[in-house]
Amino acid sequence: MRLMDKVVLITGSGNGIGRDAALRFAQEGAIVVATDVSLEAAAATAAAVREAGGRSTARKLDVRSEADWKAVADEAVCEHGRVEVLLNNAGIFMIRPLAETMLDEWNLVMAVNSTGVFLGMREIVPRMAARGGGSVINMSSLAGLIGAAGHTLYGASKGAVRTMTKDVAIEYAARHVRVNSVHPGLIDTGMADYAAQTLGRDKTAIAQGLPMGRLGNVGDVTAMLVFLASDESSYITGAEMVIDGGRFAQ
Repeated sequence: MRLMDKVVLITGSGNGIGRDAALRFAQEGAIVVATDVSLEAAAATAAAVREAGGRSTARKLDVRSEADWKAVADEAVCEHGRVEVLLNNAGIFMIRPLAETMLDEWNLVMAVNSTGVFLGMREIVPRMAARGGGSVINMSSLAGLIGAAGHTLYGASKGAVRTMTKDVAIEYAARHVRVNSVHPGLIDTGMADYAAQTLGRDKTAIAQGLPMGRLGNVGDVTAMLVFLASDESSYITGAEMVIDGGRFAQ
């Protein structure tokens, strides 16, 4: 197993990519600390992991909260002695024309998507370094690499994740903490449904416009997450992993 006995902390694990990552990591032998702003959602994911024969506990975590981050990190270290993999997955998606974007919307999306990643790294990375290293995986987006109408807010939040990832990767490289960002394109989750509805387009039509002719699925993303969490990626840090069916190349 590729992640045997590694302690993995996942944010936003209640659904979508976060939930699938919890299941995939556990299948590879990891001990999963499933967190979500909804304790009920995190608990459901942890229960699904255990039902599949894996090991998982659930914690409530609002990634905007310093106090929540400290409590969850302390509990994970107290229970397991370490956190070897941090998956900063929690995020929210919002499409708005620039002139219609409200300041409270800006503050909310930046707080969850950017500040939450910052707080997670600030709390976990020094602990990883003190124990000899680890892997941090930050979920960015294709929107953090290219521009799109209506994406000023979301793109800014994900662009910040991209740059923070590189900064922390360089700062902690000599202490054996690897930090990489993952940039999915349109993945067939609730976010894709929201995007299609907001843009007034059918998902099938959107998929046909991609070089590979299909939307991504959560398994396409979590396969990369397993690789980055594993020792197979031991010489990769500060990198951008694009999973988009060729859209960025196009």
